[in-house]
Amino acid sequence: MITQTHRTQIEQDGYTVVRQMFAPEEVETYRDHFMRLRRDGSYAGDFAGIDANETDPLKAYPRMIHMHRWDDLSLRWMLDPRINQALTAFLGSEPFAVQTMLYFKPAGARGQALHQDNYYLRVQPGTCMAAWLALDDCDEENGCMQIVAGSHSWPVLCTVGADLSQSFTDVTVPIPPDADVRPVVMQAGDVLFFNGQLVHGSYPNTSQSRFRRSLIGHYIEGDAEQVGRWYHPALRMDGSVVELEDSPGATQCGVWVERDGTQVIEVAGLNVVDAAIHD
Repeated sequence: MITQTHRTQIEQDGYTVVRQMFAPEEVETYRDHFMRLRRDGSYAGDFAGIDANETDPLKAYPRMIHMHRWDDLSLRWMLDPRINQALTAFLGSEPFAVQTMLYFKPAGARGQALHQDNYYLRVQPGTCMAAWLALDDCDEENGCMQIVAGSHSWPVLCTVGADLSQSFTDVTVPIPPDADVRPVVMQAGDVLFFNGQLVHGSYPNTSQSRFRRSLIGHYIEGDAEQVGRWYHPALRMDGSVVELEDSPGATQCGVWVERDGTQVIEVAGLNVVDAAIHD
């Protein structure tokens, strides 16, 4: 299932898509399961709260976080052998699993401004990697993922304020005007794998009635020693717990500066990080 083309794209661009990793009937099971859970009420990790009377679609369908801690289907998906095989191929060793998320993104919902996952996870040493399963067909109309190809080679960048009319999160990272921002068009059942340094995000869902649901797992390199406190306990891919240290709450970050007419990143200052949730 994992080809040399996938490995090369991860190395060069920081992301790759494995087409139809999950069969249509599996996707339907996940989609129905999480829609039912969402209708049934609130759960641990529902930081945004649920309010169907709000005009913001994300109030009726807020994302779920860390479902694997209380939902067996989420845990089994996070540890799925196919995902383990892919991540082991990309990372060179079996990873640790630290987070599950479910994004509903109904019609009219805002997207999320460009960001890097390791800004939140703070993995030391190394970085994290995401497995992003499309539960619906994803395109630019319903707010597919947007990635900045090659940005996985950048350090964690210092954040700035985001446009809250377009993003439900309030921070973003600046990028140079010539950055290669690409939409990632996917079909339900495809899995997007991407490096934790990769700058990515999404635009609003401008469709009239379509969801853009996605099931996401976050993983860290198998030789990591630290991860942010929100991501404990880390699990081996057999489900057993591995003890890791808490990663510090502040780290250096990069800023764009101009040198000889070229935009380059200069690592400077401290960027305080204390958040558990991201797209």
